[in-house]
Amino acid sequence: MKLTVKIKIANEFDESFMGAGLLELLRRIDKVDSIHQAAAEMGLSYAKALKILNRLEENLGGRVLERSRGGRERGGARLTPFGKIFIREYAALQERIVGYGQARFPLFLRRIEAGRSR
Repeated sequence: MKLTVKIKIANEFDESFMGAGLLELLRRIDKVDSIHQAAAEMGLSYAKALKILNRLEENLGGRVLERSRGGRERGGARLTPFGKIFIREYAALQERIVGYGQARFPLFLRRIEAGRSR
Protein backbone atom coordinates (compact mmCIF):
# COMPACT_ATOMS: atom_id res chain seq x y z
CA MET A 1 0.00 0.00 0.00
CA LYS A 2 1.22 3.47 -0.78
CA LEU A 3 0.04 7.02 -0.28
CA THR A 4 -0.66 9.26 -3.26
CA VAL A 5 -1.24 12.93 -2.54
CA LYS A 6 -2.80 15.25 -5.13
CA ILE A 7 -2.99 18.92 -4.31
CA LYS A 8 -5.23 21.39 -6.11
CA ILE A 9 -6.21 24.96 -5.42
CA ALA A 10 -9.86 25.85 -5.95
CA ASN A 11 -11.77 29.11 -5.98
CA GLU A 12 -14.76 30.02 -3.82
CA PHE A 13 -17.03 28.05 -6.18
CA ASP A 14 -14.95 24.91 -5.59
CA GLU A 15 -13.59 25.06 -9.15
CA SER A 16 -10.01 23.78 -9.30
CA PHE A 17 -7.62 26.10 -11.09
CA MET A 18 -4.16 24.93 -10.02
CA GLY A 19 -2.62 21.49 -9.78
CA ALA A 20 0.38 19.40 -10.73
CA GLY A 21 -0.36 19.51 -14.48
CA LEU A 22 -0.48 23.30 -14.57
CA LEU A 23 2.70 23.48 -12.50
CA GLU A 24 4.39 21.31 -15.14
CA LEU A 25 3.04 23.52 -17.94
CA LEU A 26 4.38 26.66 -16.24
CA ARG A 27 7.78 25.05 -15.68
CA ARG A 28 7.96 24.05 -19.34
CA ILE A 29 6.95 27.54 -20.49
CA ASP A 30 9.72 28.91 -18.28
CA LYS A 31 12.18 26.56 -19.96
CA VAL A 32 11.14 27.03 -23.62
CA ASP A 33 9.60 30.55 -23.54
CA SER A 34 6.61 29.32 -25.53
CA ILE A 35 3.08 28.33 -24.56
CA HIS A 36 2.65 26.49 -27.86
CA GLN A 37 5.81 24.41 -27.49
CA ALA A 38 5.24 23.68 -23.79
CA ALA A 39 1.66 22.59 -24.49
CA ALA A 40 2.75 20.38 -27.40
CA GLU A 41 5.37 18.70 -25.20
CA MET A 42 2.59 17.77 -22.77
CA GLY A 43 0.13 16.65 -25.44
CA LEU A 44 -2.16 19.64 -24.85
CA SER A 45 -3.65 21.79 -27.54
CA TYR A 46 -2.59 25.43 -27.58
CA ALA A 47 -6.22 26.48 -27.05
CA LYS A 48 -6.58 24.23 -23.98
CA ALA A 49 -3.31 25.55 -22.53
CA LEU A 50 -4.46 29.16 -23.05
CA LYS A 51 -7.79 28.43 -21.37
CA ILE A 52 -6.06 26.87 -18.34
CA LEU A 53 -3.54 29.71 -18.07
CA ASN A 54 -6.21 32.41 -18.41
CA ARG A 55 -8.31 30.72 -15.69
CA LEU A 56 -5.26 30.63 -13.40
CA GLU A 57 -4.54 34.32 -13.88
CA GLU A 58 -8.20 35.23 -13.43
CA ASN A 59 -8.40 33.33 -10.14
CA LEU A 60 -5.09 34.67 -8.85
CA GLY A 61 -5.93 38.23 -9.82
CA GLY A 62 -2.52 38.72 -11.40
CA ARG A 63 -0.44 37.88 -14.45
CA VAL A 64 1.85 34.86 -14.23
CA LEU A 65 2.97 35.19 -17.84
CA GLU A 66 4.20 38.01 -20.00
CA ARG A 67 3.03 37.17 -23.52
CA SER A 68 4.09 38.65 -26.81
CA ARG A 69 2.45 37.94 -30.14
CA GLY A 70 4.30 37.40 -33.34
CA GLY A 71 4.61 33.73 -34.01
CA ARG A 72 7.77 31.69 -33.91
CA GLU A 73 10.16 34.55 -34.67
CA ARG A 74 8.88 37.35 -32.44
CA GLY A 75 6.36 35.81 -30.08
CA GLY A 76 6.77 34.00 -26.81
CA ALA A 77 5.84 33.81 -23.19
CA ARG A 78 7.86 34.33 -20.05
CA LEU A 79 7.03 34.05 -16.40
CA THR A 80 6.46 37.35 -14.66
CA PRO A 81 8.20 37.94 -11.32
CA PHE A 82 4.84 37.09 -9.70
CA GLY A 83 4.66 33.91 -11.80
CA LYS A 84 8.11 32.82 -10.63
CA ILE A 85 7.17 33.43 -7.00
CA PHE A 86 3.87 31.61 -7.47
CA ILE A 87 5.36 28.43 -8.93
CA ARG A 88 8.21 28.43 -6.41
CA GLU A 89 5.81 28.76 -3.47
CA TYR A 90 3.27 26.29 -4.89
CA ALA A 91 5.99 23.69 -5.46
CA ALA A 92 7.34 24.24 -1.93
CA LEU A 93 3.84 23.89 -0.43
CA GLN A 94 3.24 20.74 -2.44
CA GLU A 95 6.55 19.28 -1.27
CA ARG A 96 5.77 20.02 2.39
CA ILE A 97 2.29 18.54 2.19
CA VAL A 98 3.46 15.40 0.40
CA GLY A 99 6.38 15.07 2.84
CA TYR A 100 4.04 15.31 5.81
CA GLY A 101 1.71 12.71 4.32
CA GLN A 102 4.56 10.33 3.55
CA ALA A 103 6.00 10.73 7.05
CA ARG A 104 2.63 10.03 8.72
CA PHE A 105 1.53 7.18 6.46
CA PRO A 106 3.54 4.43 8.25
CA LEU A 107 1.82 5.36 11.54
CA PHE A 108 -1.55 5.15 9.80
CA LEU A 109 -0.70 1.68 8.50
CA ARG A 110 0.42 0.50 11.94
CA ARG A 111 -2.79 1.77 13.51
CA ILE A 112 -5.08 0.11 11.02
CA GLU A 113 -3.08 -3.12 11.30
CA ALA A 114 -3.45 -3.00 15.09
CA GLY A 115 -7.19 -2.43 14.69
CA ARG A 116 -7.51 -5.34 12.31
CA SER A 117 -5.87 -7.78 14.75
CA ARG A 118 -8.36 -7.00 17.55
